[in-house]
Amino acid sequence: MFSFFKKKSTTSIFELLQTDIHSHLIPGIDDGSPDLATSLRYLQRFQEMGLQRVVTTPHIYDGLYNNTTAIIQSGLAQLQKEASKQGLGIKIEAAAEYFVDKHFEQLLSSNDLLSFGTGRYVLIEMSFVAPSQQLETVIFQLLTRGYQPILAHPERYNYLHHSMNTYKHIHELGCMLQVNLPSLCGYYGPATKKIAQQLIKLDLVDFLGTDLHHDRHLELFVAHQFDADLAKLLQKGNFKNALL
Repeated sequence: MFSFFKKKSTTSIFELLQTDIHSHLIPGIDDGSPDLATSLRYLQRFQEMGLQRVVTTPHIYDGLYNNTTAIIQSGLAQLQKEASKQGLGIKIEAAAEYFVDKHFEQLLSSNDLLSFGTGRYVLIEMSFVAPSQQLETVIFQLLTRGYQPILAHPERYNYLHHSMNTYKHIHELGCMLQVNLPSLCGYYGPATKKIAQQLIKLDLVDFLGTDLHHDRHLELFVAHQFDADLAKLLQKGNFKNALL
């Protein structure tokens, strides 16, 4: 059925979400926003759609995105300054999306991590090709040091699709799960959407995130912001975004 026949909600899904914990808005430091003007445009649109707060999370991936705490904080300060000049009221913070590897373990051991919220949340990701052999160790180390790990977009790891028990195990270890809104909109295909829905149905998803990188994502959000099914999902789910 064509999208214009879909039921519409009177409330934007972003008003319900309130806080986005996963995006790439600091300009020019990873595969997200390329420049300041683009970042400001994304923030303006987010604000118009009802978001109140953004925790943007640039990649830290040794050898690919060699970002540091200092680089991210400097970029954040510039973005906040320019957003204020533009009169934007949306609150902007920054953490990072850490790729689980030896470099991340070194950062963890030196306590050089960007977390967010009073829960000291740390967003982590794995390879899309093969599971990380370090994941369980990293989860344990983060928890031991007083951080709360969140695994980004678990529904996008195709090698996990065959077993819901693996997702349950990761969650039982104490690692929270964050599903991407584009997954629920079908952006990555029907299989990924189905897994995202199943994870939510099993009450394994703690946060939702936009994972905004580019205009195609933004156009998707604009098209789905009043999607009644998504709105119902946000109202019924036990997501913690609005509690941050």
